Amino acid sequence: MKLASSLSLAKAEKIATTTLQIGRRENMKPLTVVVLDSGGRMVCMKSEDGSGLLRFEIALGKAYGALGMGLNSRTIRDYLSSRPSFQNAIAAASDGRFIPVPGGVLIEDNTGMTIGAVGISGDASDRDEYCAIHAIQAAGLAADPATEADDWHAASLSDKH
Repeated sequence: MKLASSLSLAKAEKIATTTLQIGRRENMKPLTVVVLDSGGRMVCMKSEDGSGLLRFEIALGKAYGALGMGLNSRTIRDYLSSRPSFQNAIAAASDGRFIPVPGGVLIEDNTGMTIGAVGISGDASDRDEYCAIHAIQAAGLAADPATEADDWHAASLSDKH
């Protein structure tokens, strides 16, 4: 039997490795990155030395929530901010694998089909999202969202932790 994966291990590893490279270049806190295929199965996970114990679960929840809702986690946060009951229901329905803050980014192929998601945890959520977007693009794929939040990068670089 031959099975086709929506996201190859090579592409997932490229995304994960590039995420960590961007994090080091930007002097970010230790990161954990999870890359899922379109079925929500983990293809690759990397965690830097010094990452907190819950970083894997948070990164997984960002990616899994994005796939489950069909929206990047920034949009989910913005959409659900005035709907806490629905947000709690989703968290329960997903067995806690739902983290509605930036850092969960959908991966699209060149036809616009969603083929997976990346979740990153370790630094500020906007900075996690920045790494995901640029790592996906470095792998030759498209990210949703395609760009990070306006002007966060310049502001965060002048206000490093």
